[in-house]
Amino acid sequence: MSEPLLRMAGISKSFPGVQALSDVELSVGPGEIHALLGENGAGKSTLLKILAGAQPPDSGTITLAGQAVSFDTPHAAQVHGIVTIYQEFTLAPNMTICENVFIGREPGSKVFVSWRRMAEETRALTRRIGLDADPMTLVRDLSVAEQQMVEIARALSMKSRLIVMDEPTSALSSTEVDKLFSIIRDLKAEGLSVIFVTHRLEEVIEICDGYTVLRDGQFVGSGRVKDTDIDGIIRMMVGREVSELFSRRGDAAPGDVALAVENLSRRGSSRDPSATVLANVSLSVRRGEILGVAGLVGAGRTEMARAIFGADPFDSGRVLIDGQPVRIASPQEAIRHGIGLVPEDRKQQALFLSLAIRLNLSMAALDRVSKWGVFVDEAKESAMVEEYRKALSIRMASPDQIVANLSGGNQQKVVLARWLALQPKVLIVDEPTRGIDIGAKVDVHNLLFDMARSGIAVIAISSELPEILAVSDRIVTMREGRVTGEISRADANQEKLMTMMTLARAA
Repeated sequence: MSEPLLRMAGISKSFPGVQALSDVELSVGPGEIHALLGENGAGKSTLLKILAGAQPPDSGTITLAGQAVSFDTPHAAQVHGIVTIYQEFTLAPNMTICENVFIGREPGSKVFVSWRRMAEETRALTRRIGLDADPMTLVRDLSVAEQQMVEIARALSMKSRLIVMDEPTSALSSTEVDKLFSIIRDLKAEGLSVIFVTHRLEEVIEICDGYTVLRDGQFVGSGRVKDTDIDGIIRMMVGREVSELFSRRGDAAPGDVALAVENLSRRGSSRDPSATVLANVSLSVRRGEILGVAGLVGAGRTEMARAIFGADPFDSGRVLIDGQPVRIASPQEAIRHGIGLVPEDRKQQALFLSLAIRLNLSMAALDRVSKWGVFVDEAKESAMVEEYRKALSIRMASPDQIVANLSGGNQQKVVLARWLALQPKVLIVDEPTRGIDIGAKVDVHNLLFDMARSGIAVIAISSELPEILAVSDRIVTMREGRVTGEISRADANQEKLMTMMTLARAA
């Protein structure tokens, strides 16, 4: 067996009151795609930050190509050929794509930047990964998926021996994932190694050669992917049997129509004033029903959700609540009409990361915890937080803990608890399990089922077809801002949905 390109041994790291890593090891061979696996809070991110030079270890050694190394800054790691793509974006939103790709390494003379060369080299990189955008486009005008692809392009622009990809596919469609995997295989063929972090275990089976599993900050085991299966990996990750990745619920008779959308249309985006964003979108969801919305990235699913919630305007069409047309020009009006939205990007659009859990949870239902409509009753607020902590099994040290310090799954539960506290008629959840682990996915799915059983009408948007099939009673597919079909869960499968999403056109 060849000498590993990377060997981390005896890595330990503690923070005040928390032992994040304890005697962890990781080995990656040359030209190997290696999966680093574990539930949220297992220590993966801390280990990767140590490798990237963002945090120092308390103890342990790092060997790269047989040479002992230590990194006191991320730049030092990059000089040694280690490039990290973090799950949370590190892009500068007010700079262009090409500026983000080559930031600090701009081509040109020592005095002047060659914008033409920088744009050309950026365009060559973005074409490799299927990103069809002008290199001079501001990053803030890109979708979440497109921003993730800019991160990947930046990593590819560096001469690296090892690329660390932390949840690189979490915001990508299946087609974009296939393109990414093709790129990763090309890099492997060139002798470059990849550490691949994902919660989608089917991706591990498809793309990875080896794997390492962490649990509760400790090394559990490692091996070759060809010698295991998804169930075996899950047992190592969670320490128990998990028979299914996605739970199912029994059939239930839905009630009356809670929300209907008729001919919702909108033209013009920040990048293209003439683009068709939504075109005559019509759908409905009943009380106690989960309506799944499937489509590739750019299909208009998120744009539809934001229009219903009043976060974005629409040109024509109407929204009806309990059969009555309503005017929704802002999220405040949507909330007054009983509509809640869990957005795709919880950290950017849903959470106040520097505030306590109690404030994040109660802010949409202040009328329930206020005195005379003016002052917050802390006793009522604490009781409400405790109620939803128990109901949703939110793991937290106390209600005053900063929400940024929770794992991704627990952060998502806080967002869902916020809307449960509001007791909405309709709840729209956009990518409800993006970036969270297996156990937390099951918890979130069960929570959606509980909401539906309580009479809430749920619209679930997801890029993961197994998730759509598992949680939905009915499924609507979208493409290019249009509804292309509707199918019951009983009649649906992944092949039918993919056909409806990619080939079908609205009448």
